[in-house]
Amino acid sequence: MGIHIIKLPDVGEGVAEAELVEWNVEVGDIVAEDDVIGAVMTDKATVEIPSPVQGTISWLGAEIGDTVIVGAELIKLEVIGEGSSEDDGEAVEEEPEEQATLESVVKVPSSQPAPAQQELATSTVGKFLASPAVRKRGQFLNLDLSLFRGTGPDGIVTHEDLDRHLMSSAALVSKPSVPYEKGAGEETTEVKVIGLRRKIAEKMSLAKSRIPHITYVEEIDVTELEELRQKLNASREEGHPKVSLLPFLMRSMVLAIEDQPGINAHYDDENGVIHQHKGVHIGIAAQTDNGLMVPVIRDAQNLGLWKSADEIKRLAEAAKNNTAKREELSGSTITITSLGKMGGVVTTPVINHPEVAIIGVNKMETKPIWDGEKFVPRKMMNLSSSFDHRVVDGWDAAVFIQRVKTLLEKPLLIFS
Repeated sequence: MGIHIIKLPDVGEGVAEAELVEWNVEVGDIVAEDDVIGAVMTDKATVEIPSPVQGTISWLGAEIGDTVIVGAELIKLEVIGEGSSEDDGEAVEEEPEEQATLESVVKVPSSQPAPAQQELATSTVGKFLASPAVRKRGQFLNLDLSLFRGTGPDGIVTHEDLDRHLMSSAALVSKPSVPYEKGAGEETTEVKVIGLRRKIAEKMSLAKSRIPHITYVEEIDVTELEELRQKLNASREEGHPKVSLLPFLMRSMVLAIEDQPGINAHYDDENGVIHQHKGVHIGIAAQTDNGLMVPVIRDAQNLGLWKSADEIKRLAEAAKNNTAKREELSGSTITITSLGKMGGVVTTPVINHPEVAIIGVNKMETKPIWDGEKFVPRKMMNLSSSFDHRVVDGWDAAVFIQRVKTLLEKPLLIFS
């Protein structure tokens, strides 16, 4: 009986680590060759990890939500015959799982004097490389590993780096943090933030921390648009989906961007450069069972009303079914967000970094509007739109939305 070790493979160009988001097995399970054991998520995609051999799971090297570096040991299987760490035919002995206990968190070689204090280096991005065992040990000790200057290959933080820090005078006199204690009778449920939910959290934190938002709200009379939309749907050709308000909004945005190309842009705030895009690639924020996703309608300036409706339906279904391709979920230059009937009266949309604008659609309501002589029922809807105030002035934001308002209130202008 040998041990076969599966390491985290190279999951993409330039990707040094990935988050473990799924285990399909437990220790003791028997798997066949090509069975999917688990999955990891990078910034770009979710990647399944198959088993190259048949065997019994004897060890899992990470927990859901852990970040694993490329090349780190991830799974061990007991197989008949000789096993290997990298399919090289050499048998290896299984090592016991490393636990974050007092015996494992303080490792000082007995034959060597205590080493010098571990040098710390403040990280500007909060990222670091470390094996799951080192990460678990650092978490147990309440250490911020992003502050360590790793001495391992490629700057990996090692157990020895932690040992040096623990033996330093600064570490020995530091006080451990006091864990949170529940009050009497209090019940809590802990939900770990992993996978897509974590990516959304990181994206929102990035946008709110780096972009000074300005939100502009305007009321739109969509009575004529709704009448036109109903007529078009009543006479639509077989196979066409019903056209919603979104294709009209997309066409209005395209026309407004022709006058203000600075709205259809990315702001590289690290280098102080605005990238204005000729192609209008509109992201449509879509709620799925897994969280918020943003499929992208590419080159909206080249699409007519019905083609826009087709693309919206196709990509929304792909996002909800988790079948959207990587390129269909990236590359947007401006975003629309809409909660439909749940849209509320006013919202404050968060810009999809590094874009500079997002258009928020609020719910539609029939209201009595004074026409100069009497009150008449009109279908009214608010647009709540946010802009990056570093590169878009309030006046320019207002001009853009007023142009969109004009086109939506007189929809025949969209086709003139």
